[in-house]
Amino acid sequence: MLLIIGTIRVPPDRLADTRPAMERMISASRAEPGCLEYSYAQDVLDPGLIHVSEIWSDRAALDTHFKSAHIAEWRASWSELGIGDRKLTLYEAGEGTAS
Repeated sequence: MLLIIGTIRVPPDRLADTRPAMERMISASRAEPGCLEYSYAQDVLDPGLIHVSEIWSDRAALDTHFKSAHIAEWRASWSELGIGDRKLTLYEAGEGTAS
């Protein structure tokens, strides 16, 4: 299992403009085979800071995701929307257990 955890920054005054692009990215990613979780969350204390959380079943699923049309569209929109300061880290993890 692979986890991607991190943040991106959106100008606070552009959050409403960015929401449709984020919603398209999330919906398309969640529909991909091997996507176990995909979410963005706005930081309560830091306007414009978006927390990213992804869980993928394996490297093949993640590689397919990186080649998808929706991720190309998402990345192409960054400069127009002012998205920057991307800090994402990939972690390998074993199967988790519910507590």
